[in-house]
Amino acid sequence: MSIDPTSLKRRGFLYRVLAEAGAEFGEIGGAAVALRYRGSIEEETHKARHLAIADLSPLPRCGFKGNGAVEWLQSQGLDIGPDSNKAYRQPNGALAARLAPTEIFLIDDLGGEGRLSARLDAAWSWGKEKPRKPCGYPMPRADSHAWFALAGAESPAMFSKICGVDLRTHRFPDLAIAQTSVAKMNAIVIREDRGGVPGYHLLADSASAEYLWACVIDAMEEFGGAAVGLEALRRLGGP
Repeated sequence: MSIDPTSLKRRGFLYRVLAEAGAEFGEIGGAAVALRYRGSIEEETHKARHLAIADLSPLPRCGFKGNGAVEWLQSQGLDIGPDSNKAYRQPNGALAARLAPTEIFLIDDLGGEGRLSARLDAAWSWGKEKPRKPCGYPMPRADSHAWFALAGAESPAMFSKICGVDLRTHRFPDLAIAQTSVAKMNAIVIREDRGGVPGYHLLADSASAEYLWACVIDAMEEFGGAAVGLEALRRLGGP
């Protein structure tokens, strides 16, 4: 049974737009998330294999930046390699996206409970030793960036209309990151396939979330793309 997203304090930047489009919401981790749209979940999963977009903005994400940030995260058990513009998958399914030598954007798994983000937020603090050991500082990525997921065989072709980077699967490998312009907006694109289906995370300024969503929906139209809920992405399977 769908819930009223306004009944919860946490909801996405687009909940009104999604509700008007027929989204049915559920509570995950205390937030209102678009789980499905009108129609069967089998139909939505089929759409996700072809071309679809889902709003994951209510789900947890965080960031850390500055000297010592990567080393501190590694001390907390995260697996982060040396290369920038690459995402590193964690055992629980989260991604640690290394945007620069001293900057990590962490997007939690699709379970939506945000255990990793919560643990890191609780663990971080300035050291009391003198001189203080560098450990970076947290970034409020859940507030600063909207989070969309694109999926489907036609998603690279769709991106060619709104992004100058070649995101075709043979040119843009799994877990690669592009910090680029999408629909004339600064954005972060991370490739992460699910169940053998090409997939991309699209992260951009939350203040322009409605504009970017509309641009992607428009670009998908000629390919028969559509909006889907979180459940369809989960049905695709794991990475």
